[in-house]
Amino acid sequence: MIAEVKKLLIIPHIKVHNANALSSPFTIGFPAMTAWLGAVHALQRHLNAQGIAVTFDATGVVSHEVNLQTYKGDNDYVHSIVGTGNPLDKTGARSAFIEEARCHLDVSLVIEFNGITIDEREQLLTAVTQLLHAKMKLAGGDINSFQPPFCINCGDDDDLRKIQRHLMPGYVLIERRDLMMAAMAKGTDAMDAVIDYLAIHHSCEQDEEGNIEWRSFRKTLDNKPAGWIVPIATGFHALSDINEAKNQRDQNTPHRFAESLVTLGEFKMPHRLHSIEQMLWRYHTDGDFYLCQQKHCAASTVANLTLPPIESEF
Repeated sequence: MIAEVKKLLIIPHIKVHNANALSSPFTIGFPAMTAWLGAVHALQRHLNAQGIAVTFDATGVVSHEVNLQTYKGDNDYVHSIVGTGNPLDKTGARSAFIEEARCHLDVSLVIEFNGITIDEREQLLTAVTQLLHAKMKLAGGDINSFQPPFCINCGDDDDLRKIQRHLMPGYVLIERRDLMMAAMAKGTDAMDAVIDYLAIHHSCEQDEEGNIEWRSFRKTLDNKPAGWIVPIATGFHALSDINEAKNQRDQNTPHRFAESLVTLGEFKMPHRLHSIEQMLWRYHTDGDFYLCQQKHCAASTVANLTLPPIESEF
């Protein structure tokens, strides 16, 4: 069987300053997958406007470093968000503002592309470099620097190993919706399923000499560690019909209220992947659902994996 050859654009080690770390109304940390796929889609639109007829079909995200801007004092119970110093208002007082969770990132993007010939790749790389320097943002953050992008074909194991070497050391974010499905098949609520995999349990034992030994552990799968499991925001669920809203930002685009969808993901080192498809995320729509998901999860039920709606006011 001949393996499918994928054409990949790799942008290594993008240093992002002040990216949006509030990936959903109730999760903080690595930016949502909608932010990464949205940035890649914006990049494609800029390239198309320059006459480069490229299409970006899928995106993989590799995290090399994350620095979440929070602070915890010696006697504090919880972490606090490190805010920004906003300018004073006309009275000299601090203006009201909404706290924004921020993080500094070092990430690499793996983008599957089509639509251009081999001879046009150099033009693509030049345009991508110029756009990232001039006008692009990633996950709401500013791009400080990045290594030169390059194109590579991936069709066999040798190609995969070459790509893995470029992405190490780092962690690929993959979807673990299967953990949610397994837990919910046993009758567990969606929120309980998420918390069950993320909770850190503590237990203690007393030896014969009366010494107390504490240990911490997380849920295991088949008596093996479950891996680096994290909650991730992967899309939106519509709450209202498509309509117009008062004072909406774009008067020419229909408006719709939506809530975030959250499921489980896993950070996995690239050398543990068996194919490039395991790291790629794609857009998917299903009725009132707008999703970023991976191909191995495309056939699974969407509605059973959403968390309960959070009561909020818009």
